[in-house]
Amino acid sequence: MALMLGNRTEGHGHYETHERETDHPETPVVFFPLSHLVAAMHMMGIMSDLFEPFFVDAAAREFAAGDLLFRAGDPVVSMILLRAGSANLVRHTRHGLRMILQRAGPGRILAEASAWSDAYHCDAVAAEPCVAALLPRHVFVARLRSDPDLAELWARNLARSVQAARLRAEIRSLPKVAERLDAWLAEGHSLPDKGRWQEVAAELGVTREALYRELSRRRSEKPA
Repeated sequence: MALMLGNRTEGHGHYETHERETDHPETPVVFFPLSHLVAAMHMMGIMSDLFEPFFVDAAAREFAAGDLLFRAGDPVVSMILLRAGSANLVRHTRHGLRMILQRAGPGRILAEASAWSDAYHCDAVAAEPCVAALLPRHVFVARLRSDPDLAELWARNLARSVQAARLRAEIRSLPKVAERLDAWLAEGHSLPDKGRWQEVAAELGVTREALYRELSRRRSEKPA
């Protein structure tokens, strides 16, 4: 499979616990312009900021790094807007791997689709100390219904989220760790400090060990 991002083409789980090193020439090329992704992420940030008025009277709560904001299976009682810090939506596969479904920072709403769900389908974990605004779900939905313009903005926000999720899914479908890492880096990301490499592994849908091996291989191949 090849994943094309912008003008760059890379030949290239948490649902897999082993690296697959074979190519699949019969698999069609996946094309997703990088500029579209950048625009999608930019627009998501802009639109998310516009939802702050929804939460003006919401209760604020602080979370320490590693705290759970909610667990998979918990009833959806509130919509959650991050005002400071960051949090991740995390799902654990049947193989015991950890997969990040969403990274949310200030101005972003966690698990947007939960507005129409009775229970959460994943965990929300504070990636660092954060402050969240919690608004009762029924109040959030009522405010959406009372303002058609904001309802349309919310629909656009969800559409952008779907686009970003589809690209993440395509990256995770690539058979090799190297290909997933190349595609992730081409998306505009950069490697964090070594202490946070496990977060990249979760983003790519691979084990920490597999990512560490790939990074070690790249360091060893660098010219002296």
